[in-house]
Amino acid sequence: MTAASAWRALALFALVVGQAQSEPPLPMQQIAPGNYAHRAHDDVATRANKGDIANVGFIVGKRCVAVIDTGGTLAEGRALREAVRQVTPLPVCYVINTHMHPDHIFGNAAFLSDHPQFVGSAKLAQAEAARADNYLRALNRELGDIAKGSEIIPPTKTVDGSETLDLGDRRLKLQTWKTAHTNNDMTVYDEKSGTLWTGDLLFVRCIPVVDGSVVGWLDDIARIKQMNPRHVVPGHGPLDPPWPQSLQAEEHYLAQLAHDVREAIRRGETIQQAVDTIGLDQRDKWLLYEIYHRRNVTAAYAELEWEQ
Repeated sequence: MTAASAWRALALFALVVGQAQSEPPLPMQQIAPGNYAHRAHDDVATRANKGDIANVGFIVGKRCVAVIDTGGTLAEGRALREAVRQVTPLPVCYVINTHMHPDHIFGNAAFLSDHPQFVGSAKLAQAEAARADNYLRALNRELGDIAKGSEIIPPTKTVDGSETLDLGDRRLKLQTWKTAHTNNDMTVYDEKSGTLWTGDLLFVRCIPVVDGSVVGWLDDIARIKQMNPRHVVPGHGPLDPPWPQSLQAEEHYLAQLAHDVREAIRRGETIQQAVDTIGLDQRDKWLLYEIYHRRNVTAAYAELEWEQ
């Protein structure tokens, strides 16, 4: 084989491999100038939905692109990357993870070839490392081959407090928060369009999931209320929901949860009694109630039991 024919064969192989690894672009909605979001399934991860259960997207500046969360699998991350390429040839300079949960981070590896900075809370890497084995085991159990190649890519740039990223005539304010949904929540605010990407600090229609602190979450909501964005991308649920009504609905659920758990503890009820009786009137108000509400009561009881 000549050098030229060997090169052609190698190029053909690379093309085939690249095609095999490509995905159709993820459907996107432009919710504000430069802001593109994907509306995910309101569900837990299944083979039917391919783990596409968290809202993800990207923001385009004049210089480069910031991706915000990457989805539940490498395949979804590749589909998101294709969606970016449908909109702009600009490089992806940042991949921002709003928190540690698998449905937001397992697409990161799709962007490795872009050589971006992977950005997250200063607490993100430790939280991911502590849960990595369990997350991967659950992902492979639920999705099988659909999860192939998915891996955790930790942050290369961390934020503790607030920091601003400049995409070129578009500044993003990143803000970390008191322990709430998790201990590593971070929001992204596009100053130019007034668009707030909340990560899972905001659930719309889908029941909020407490994997951190119900008290901290209520404190964070009080601060988020003051932001008054023009557009909002929640972590789960419809894009650009009515504001502040969507945040108020979540606040009401969490405040009632905290109140009822405190009352159960005051009456001397066991955690099982609290789980069996608290929040039954919320069943028809939230999607995925049967999956997460009892867990929320358990988490709130464990947090508030020793409250002074």
